[in-house]
Amino acid sequence: MQNPTTAKSRSAADDGRLRRDVGVVGLLFTAVGSIIGSGWLFGALSAAQIAGPAAVLAWGIGGLMILLIGLCYAELGTMFPVSGGVVRFPHYAFGSFASYTLGWITWLALASTTSIEVLAALQYSTNYLPWLQRLDEGVPVLTGAGFAVAVGLLALFSLINAIGIRWFARLNNALVWWKLIIIVLVIVMFMVTTFHGANLTHTVEGGFMPFGWSGVFSSIATAGIVFSFLGFRQGVELAGETHNPQRNVPIAIIGSVLITSVIYVALQLAFIGALPPQALANGWASIGTSFTGGLSQIAATYGPLAVLASVMGLTWLAVLLYIDAVISPADTGLIYATVTTRISYAMGRNGNAPRSLAKVNQHGVPWVSLIVTFIAGAIFLLPFPGWQKLVGFVTSAAVLSFGSGPPTLLAMRRQLPRHSRPFRLPAVHLVAYLAFLSSNLIVYWSGWTTIWKLMLAVMIGYIVLAIHEIRYHASTPRLEWRSGSWMLVWLTGLTAISWLGTYPDPSQGAGNLGVLDSGWSVLALTLFSGLIMWLAIAARLSSAQVEEHLRGPSGEQNAPESTVGS
Repeated sequence: MQNPTTAKSRSAADDGRLRRDVGVVGLLFTAVGSIIGSGWLFGALSAAQIAGPAAVLAWGIGGLMILLIGLCYAELGTMFPVSGGVVRFPHYAFGSFASYTLGWITWLALASTTSIEVLAALQYSTNYLPWLQRLDEGVPVLTGAGFAVAVGLLALFSLINAIGIRWFARLNNALVWWKLIIIVLVIVMFMVTTFHGANLTHTVEGGFMPFGWSGVFSSIATAGIVFSFLGFRQGVELAGETHNPQRNVPIAIIGSVLITSVIYVALQLAFIGALPPQALANGWASIGTSFTGGLSQIAATYGPLAVLASVMGLTWLAVLLYIDAVISPADTGLIYATVTTRISYAMGRNGNAPRSLAKVNQHGVPWVSLIVTFIAGAIFLLPFPGWQKLVGFVTSAAVLSFGSGPPTLLAMRRQLPRHSRPFRLPAVHLVAYLAFLSSNLIVYWSGWTTIWKLMLAVMIGYIVLAIHEIRYHASTPRLEWRSGSWMLVWLTGLTAISWLGTYPDPSQGAGNLGVLDSGWSVLALTLFSGLIMWLAIAARLSSAQVEEHLRGPSGEQNAPESTVGS
């Protein structure tokens, strides 16, 4: 006789209203294509400016930290192959308040990421279409015409998504092959054309690690390193739209991080070696304006890799880079537009956001969520002052949402011990703890100026929740405060440690106190992470409550496809 818990859970996890048209290659390429977006176009320069040659280590460490987090989601994603899993997993384990908190943070991060990718595409394009952007105190911002073009790209992403996930996957597969070919070509040509090995140990500028470990850790969070790897989430978010998710989800999560880690470390090494020695004359922090040769320094701001290729005499490669600088971010923006709609869809399914967000059209696409995503993306374009300015915020928000995965995994081991686990994570307690600690460290390294803004955004989210509860109290699910209370302790503690810490340096006038140096901060976060995981597991819902959540609100989980969206 089949175990009743297993049967209910499997039934509840089935998103029967969404179409499972994405295969293993499509899911893997969606994750790889999302990772290879704007990060590689600007990240190599940004990381070198912050960490020097040790940026090579930063990419490796960042990839390892994200892989630890991804391994937790590989087990959860095969247990519950649903769309919007990052939001729905904590809903199953900790209830509505926890899932709303993470859903709000995740949705902000994803919606703004789509706009960042559009901005990155236009930033490179400004080299030959100067009317798209202008420099405001050295920072690229959109002109009126540039804003109109950006909104047009968002509308195109929405149109492609509206016709269904199958067409999206086919288009994305082709674009990812293009992106892989271009990035490998850049690595090979940079290395074989001119490679200055002495740049890696330039003694005048501080050797291999001129800014110490502090520079390495800061670059992981703020130079676009973790931001680049965040695309691994697509293997989780689209799990409800792939056939054989038990096989495809782990391959997409783990495979995408491993493939792109190798690519990014090689690209950083190639970039550092390709820099002309005179570029280091004023130090690593100034290389953005030191390797331009006879070209405009403004051109380097808009397209560093293409300018470096031109300086090396690889004009044809520079042309390909300018073309790819539109294709790569645009493809990633398309992917994030797809995934953002699945997050709001998941919140609608959870019941702590308007249920209209869960309506799907005849192609199995959440069309109300798609419209909301387009509007939000257009709004996020308004204040954007250049690519790197928002990377820290988006990285922190996204990693904070991922941070719930490890506690959820350990809670589920106790709540549903006999549930089918096609991918079972070995050494689960150690890996989950290291993954949760990695999440907290990455958020901390993003710095106080980013964290206080992020926490302000969370508070605004709670105000929105309060309004929603007051207006729709009769039809909203229980918030389950007790089981989600650990999140308030977690967010408050992270904020306090950041305020007491040294990221960024308090002498920069950021407003943090600098009481805890790097070593004490890491120790504090190490102990704090263990405490929060214990609190989360202790506050978890009962097995019966988990089964109730898995069955879905009002029996709607198994609503017939023909009635959906009517």
